[in-house]
Amino acid sequence: MTISKVIAKIEERIPLQQAEDFDNVGLLCGVPSRNVSGILVCHDALENVVDEAIHKNCNLIVCFHPIIFSGLKSLTGKNYVERAVLKAIENKIAIYAIHTAFDNDFFGVNRGICDQLGLKDLKILQPKKNNLKQLTVFVPKDYSEKVKEALFNAGAGNIGFYDECSFTVNGNGTFRPIEGSNPFSGQQNIRENADEDMISVIFEDYKQGQIVNAMKTAHPYEEVAHQIYSLDNTNHHSGLGMYGDFEEPMDEKDFLKFVKEKFNLDVIRHSDFNNKKIKRVGVLGGSGASGIRSAISKKCDAYLTGDVKYHDFFLAESKMLICDIGHFESEQFVTQQLFEILSQKFSTFAISNSIEKTNPVNYFI
Repeated sequence: MTISKVIAKIEERIPLQQAEDFDNVGLLCGVPSRNVSGILVCHDALENVVDEAIHKNCNLIVCFHPIIFSGLKSLTGKNYVERAVLKAIENKIAIYAIHTAFDNDFFGVNRGICDQLGLKDLKILQPKKNNLKQLTVFVPKDYSEKVKEALFNAGAGNIGFYDECSFTVNGNGTFRPIEGSNPFSGQQNIRENADEDMISVIFEDYKQGQIVNAMKTAHPYEEVAHQIYSLDNTNHHSGLGMYGDFEEPMDEKDFLKFVKEKFNLDVIRHSDFNNKKIKRVGVLGGSGASGIRSAISKKCDAYLTGDVKYHDFFLAESKMLICDIGHFESEQFVTQQLFEILSQKFSTFAISNSIEKTNPVNYFI
């Protein structure tokens, strides 16, 4: 199987269009048409990880963080980014990054954190806005099911944990073919009355092209009457961060001990204790100080993330316990999640989970 086909399969499960605009996801280097000998899953595609890929005969590295984030002006091996990329290219190894596409996935990074904590009734902390659209199309009644099936197969009608969602209204449509037309039914210059269904479906904006193409292919009319609207609805099944509840609340210090155990931590930086029970917990893997206010608004009792600055801790204002468990530490379950996803998708070649250390932060205890 070629690299491009493997990537297509990955993106069926984790669409790159879910990624943040600032991110650099996708195939960072490598030849898409090359056959895959093996896949190595890692957190950061550093030079030691490329060495590991060479040793394991893996010519595709699927990493979480993109090793190339900003533009490269040269490739001479003068820093850790260039050395890793240069070695990968020299050894015909492709590097593919997933990053915020997996951060925004309902079953992605933050779901992994919540599952580790045992939280229930999970919801997105910062849901996506302005990424939903509605398509309305008018179809001859006899072709209604065919068009709906085409729309569903193209990804329309997915709402949360439901798919094939639509709404249909029957009515009478009129049209008059004029000179130059090649009508499916009726004659030129004579008004036609048609028994038609109005079909409405909702979809995420990045699917628009494939959905419109599928609709037009399945539709019998030469000119397909349809409208597309941008919706103000918030997408509550995609976005950054997540929050949920413990079945039983616990004291703040017991909560911190619990987190240290579950995440195998030596230290947790945290805001002042508020002398309140911890039941609702918000999480955002990586650098997540931007989610503090959202967690407070969701009435979280505690918030787990990484890279919290000095002044960010003041935002707690006795309303919530802010916990900085470390950037890498908050994302430590990502590689196993990706490994399991890829193992389910592919069985014809080896998939390995990297054993190399890539966390640049060390602690002296």
